[in-house]
Amino acid sequence: MPISIDRFEDEPDGVLELEAGTQPYTVLSFLAENDAQAFTQGEIHEATDIPRGSVGVVLSRLEDRGLVRHRGRYWTIAEDDRLAAVAAQHGASSASTTDDYYGDSAE
Repeated sequence: MPISIDRFEDEPDGVLELEAGTQPYTVLSFLAENDAQAFTQGEIHEATDIPRGSVGVVLSRLEDRGLVRHRGRYWTIAEDDRLAAVAAQHGASSASTTDDYYGDSAE
């Protein structure tokens, strides 16, 4: 989707744009949800259903943007203020699927 030239010229470089449903969004959401752990590319593939050959490319691009970090074979989410929106968005969508709309009165 094209953007206006004004937006192109004026938007700060630090803005994090991730569309829900994309591979980078899926990887970041998974890592944000599991921020106390680090995972291999194979484990990320298994957890997200992203093709095994794409996981490494996605992780490398996210690392270039400072959004993930790795040590050896293991990858985890980076400590970046821009990621708060991803975590909040993921938390909100998870909460909406697990809310008990009937409360205790439905028992």
